[in-house]
Amino acid sequence: MTHYIGSGPYCYANSLAMVLAGTAPPPAVIEVLTGSPFGFQLIGGTLPLFDPCGWDPDQGIDAALALLGVRCERTAGGTAGQAEARLREAVARGPALAGPLDMGLLLHQPGTPLTDGGDHFVVVLEVGGGAVVFHDPHGHPYATLPVADFVAAWEGKGVDYLADRYVLRVGFVRERPVAAEEALRRSLPAAARWLAGPGGRPVPPGTLGGAAGLAELAARVDGGLDPRTRGFLADFALPVGVRRLGDAAHCLGLLGLGGSAALAAGQSRLLGSLQHPLVTGDDRALADGLRRLAPGYERLRAALGAEAG
Repeated sequence: MTHYIGSGPYCYANSLAMVLAGTAPPPAVIEVLTGSPFGFQLIGGTLPLFDPCGWDPDQGIDAALALLGVRCERTAGGTAGQAEARLREAVARGPALAGPLDMGLLLHQPGTPLTDGGDHFVVVLEVGGGAVVFHDPHGHPYATLPVADFVAAWEGKGVDYLADRYVLRVGFVRERPVAAEEALRRSLPAAARWLAGPGGRPVPPGTLGGAAGLAELAARVDGGLDPRTRGFLADFALPVGVRRLGDAAHCLGLLGLGGSAALAAGQSRLLGSLQHPLVTGDDRALADGLRRLAPGYERLRAALGAEAG
């Protein structure tokens, strides 16, 4: 298998790699350590995401840091003014990981503001002269925004999965050296748990995970997929899902788990093949592919149990 390297919406993995600097494994490894490749969820019965049921990036970041032997200070909440003061104090100590932010309110991004921009993570470098300077992993190094505009995006009102606002992580300290392969091996029990069914935080009513969620999404495709969901799948959910599964296959291969790696690679390839029918409106092929994808997650869980013990 040729491992994909290229662009894609890996904002928290890329941001975490930046703040960890020379001690960081590649973003592909970080992404797998978060647990994101190991499932599917249809949130509230409407929003499709190729990540585990009950999972979200905030949990994933904490999991990856723990597996890598890194601690940091996570703060959140308060008023806009208090958050700004906290941000100024944090960046005086070093780069800070901010997020989730409302990507639709990051006004340096073309086409903003948007009401449904999604969540995003960035690395804040400086606050001064009325501006915030930050590395935006979505293609904008040294992005700059007026402080008030940055804080408005950072509040994350449009991000549904987290009750906390103004979430910030700073002061990253490696408590012990952990090789990437060791961290990956230690992540396997959590991967199997995510594949087994809902976990993590409570989910909205009507949420379906795994095969049930994919079956419902396929049924919605049969009935006529609404343009907003089609666009979300085409622009974000499907491409990032393909990449996550491909990175999982690569990492499982590094651990010598050939059967699990082959299954993850097969899931990635199948999901990737659905981008064309999704965009061109070939809904029969799209629905058929989603139904073929559904049992693969359980096969992957069983293979991980057999190979990783």
